[in-house]
Amino acid sequence: MDTTLWVIAGVLALLFLAAGLMKISQPREKLAATGMAWAEDFSPRSVKAIGAVELLGALGLILPAALGIAPALAAWAALGLAATMLGAAAVHLRRKEAKALPVALVLLVLAAVVAWGRFGPYAF
Repeated sequence: MDTTLWVIAGVLALLFLAAGLMKISQPREKLAATGMAWAEDFSPRSVKAIGAVELLGALGLILPAALGIAPALAAWAALGLAATMLGAAAVHLRRKEAKALPVALVLLVLAAVVAWGRFGPYAF
């Protein structure tokens, strides 16, 4: 199960790294025009903050455990990303964005599984 948690954490880290970098590096208007219509509901600063949270969460999933420096932070990063995706799911529900909701829910469940495993039976 430890290997499974590492694989899930690695996949999540790659996805959130890409998503966070995209939100940090591109203007809100471009994000909205390329399919992230939810960005219109947030200020440019808020979109950048969401990107920073995703980027830091991605790094937090892997680096603390891989480097052996405060490895418990990996569980907290997973929990933070699960909370982020809970917020994303709420935004997609409110905006009636049915196509984006399953992605948010799958990422929420995967992050929650990693948090459960790292806080519980497979802690570092």
